[in-house]
Amino acid sequence: MGEAPKDPSPPAAEPASGFAGDPDGFGRLWTPHRLAYIQGEGKPADAHAGEGCPFCRIPEASDEDGLIVHRGALVYAVLNLFPYNAGHLMVVPYRHAAWYTDLTVDEVAEFGLLTQLAMRALEVSGPHGFNIGMNQGAVAGAGIAAHLHQHVIPRWGGDTNFVPIIAHTRVLPELLGDVRARLAAAWPAG
Repeated sequence: MGEAPKDPSPPAAEPASGFAGDPDGFGRLWTPHRLAYIQGEGKPADAHAGEGCPFCRIPEASDEDGLIVHRGALVYAVLNLFPYNAGHLMVVPYRHAAWYTDLTVDEVAEFGLLTQLAMRALEVSGPHGFNIGMNQGAVAGAGIAAHLHQHVIPRWGGDTNFVPIIAHTRVLPELLGDVRARLAAAWPAG
C-alpha cells in the first residue's frame, strides 16, 4: 500500500485561544532560533583571541559553513547569523583587534574596500539604502566587543514594520545559505 499524498499547503497559524493564559486573539509566529542569540550562545566568555571568539573561529570553517561571502588578504565579509535584514553582512579583520584604531594602515584600506564591495554585491537585492557602522565597546552596543566588525545592512522602503516593534521578531524572506551563495556569486572583483 502506498502512502497517502502529502498536503502541500503551508501550516495554518496557531490560534492563541488554545494556549495557557488569557486568550488575546493574536496568532503566534514562533522563532526558536532567536533564543540562541538572546541567551548569548557563541559569544566569547572573555576578550581573548582564539577558539572562544566567533570571529576568530569563522575563517577556519568552509565558506558555506561559516557564511563567508568573500575572503580578502587581511579582512573577510560574512553574513550576520542574527541579521537585521536579509543580506546583513559584516566586514571583519582576521586579526583579533577590538578597536578601529588598532588596525594597521593596510587593514584599514582593505576594511574600507570590502565595505564598498559588500555594498556593490548587495545591489543584486535592489536595496534603497544602507546602514553602515560599527559599535566600539560593549557600552556602545557591540555584541562582541573584543573583535572589531563593521555592519553593512541593506535597507528598503517599508522594511521596518510592526513585527519587530511589537513582537521583537524579524521576518526574513530568504535562508542564510541561499543569501550567502547569491552574494558570493555577485561579489565584484576588487
